[in-house]
Amino acid sequence: MNQPQLFHEDIWQALTDCVRALGGAKVLGHRMRPQLDPQDAGRWLLDCLNPARKDKLDLEQIIFILTEARDVGCHAGMAYLCQVTGYAPPLPVEPEDEQASLMREFIEANREQSARSARIEALAARLTRKR
Repeated sequence: MNQPQLFHEDIWQALTDCVRALGGAKVLGHRMRPQLDPQDAGRWLLDCLNPARKDKLDLEQIIFILTEARDVGCHAGMAYLCQVTGYAPPLPVEPEDEQASLMREFIEANREQSARSARIEALAARLTRKR
């Protein structure tokens, strides 16, 4: 298996590492363009990753590659984007951790909502007594 590069000259090299991690151009190209046979789909994807060619991936396709690569532990594409835009290296979040965090936030938001409702009811009762 090919070892991913530590540094990439451009986004296309970084995405090529992601494609390799996802089974290669034929496999991923066919997933992205199932209407094409694997050979043609692979050629299409390689053309899109070649800066000298006119075919390019659109943003949704790039996001798809980055997301799929993240799921197999390849962060080359995101690392390159972070590096060239001045961000810290990416820190992937496991879906289970994200779900647990969202659950905690949801529970806390409900608690706060209940407290607000109680305050509103208390204020409404005070206003009613004043009249």
